[in-house]
Amino acid sequence: MSDHTEPILRAVYAAVNARDINTCLAFMHEAVELPNGMEGGYVHGHEEVRAYWTRQWRMIDPLVTPESFSPEPDGRTLVRVHQVVRDISGAVVSDQLIEHVYRLKDDLIEHTEIREC
Repeated sequence: MSDHTEPILRAVYAAVNARDINTCLAFMHEAVELPNGMEGGYVHGHEEVRAYWTRQWRMIDPLVTPESFSPEPDGRTLVRVHQVVRDISGAVVSDQLIEHVYRLKDDLIEHTEIREC
């Protein structure tokens, strides 16, 4: 985990919570692989990520708060995240701890994985 990793990922979480897709994408490799947490599988590249998040944020209102950052043995970064998901009316759908695992290349997110805690 480089000295830049935690500040980069904190900026991405802040941008996600602000629904600022352009800032998020600025921290992502153009061929990024991001898990599709709603439907399964992965979305690939900036345009698929933009379309996925645009669609997701019309249906749910997630808030993701990073709680800790730690290096994985393979060089990736593990972020323990408190995730609260509300439906459009504001009712809590889920409130849980999850793990996001990031692989960065040249300080850009290249791959992300979601794990259950």
